[in-house]
Amino acid sequence: MQVSHSLVRKIYSPRKPWSHKGDFGRLLVVGGSYLYSGSPTFNAVSAYRSGCDLVKIAAPEKAAMAIKAYSPDMIANPLRGRCLAKSHVRTVLEMQKRSDAMVIGGGLTRSSDVLSAIKLILGKTAIPSVIDADALHAVSGKMKSNAVMTPNSYEFKVIFGKDPGNSIADRKKEAKAAAEKFNCTILLKGHVDVISDSSRTVENRTGSAFMTKGGFGDVLAGICGSLLSRGVEPFDAACAAAYISGRAGDMAARKFGEGVLASDAMEFISRALK
Repeated sequence: MQVSHSLVRKIYSPRKPWSHKGDFGRLLVVGGSYLYSGSPTFNAVSAYRSGCDLVKIAAPEKAAMAIKAYSPDMIANPLRGRCLAKSHVRTVLEMQKRSDAMVIGGGLTRSSDVLSAIKLILGKTAIPSVIDADALHAVSGKMKSNAVMTPNSYEFKVIFGKDPGNSIADRKKEAKAAAEKFNCTILLKGHVDVISDSSRTVENRTGSAFMTKGGFGDVLAGICGSLLSRGVEPFDAACAAAYISGRAGDMAARKFGEGVLASDAMEFISRALK
């Protein structure tokens, strides 16, 4: 099976004229550190570009200030300190109460203290979540079934202990096994994305070889979080996000070639949806 535009059409049905803020999702993004502010920014902008009504970001102080400066659209709650810590868990969980879904991981870094905080958050999270980047390294057992994990090949090998290789058949087999073991949806990123919830396994073939630069995975995670926040079930959200992200990347790469940036792909999301 292969993801097609028909799934995207199904998700993006015409809006009712009397729609209100919140009808199409409220997303929480947890990311960033004193080193990195780009990842949660990519998450948030991509979520907005894919239709999310409201995005709030929980990020350490320096990252939060940089995110706010990027655009007046950004709402960032500054967490005291250089990195995510256990002392921030309560704040994040309070923010979840006013959110429909969460994206966590981009730019958090991987120190033992940060990973401990991520584990506490994941253990207490009930809303649908995209677990990406550094947050993947905090996963140690079964997840909630409403979670989507988005590893690339290297992350997959580190987390699950197996190199998925370049064979599509092998990647499908490994993604399905990981989804069954961890009780969630796996979006294994690559030249051909493989998405599995253990009962269903499909391919996504949109995308470009130019999408190797930092930030493209954050764009994908933001789109997936946006779809989860509007009530799309995890497997469909992962499939559609891979398709939309790849399509936007295709369009951006045709324009910029070797010089394409993840920020270029964000600007093509609306065109991809058309």
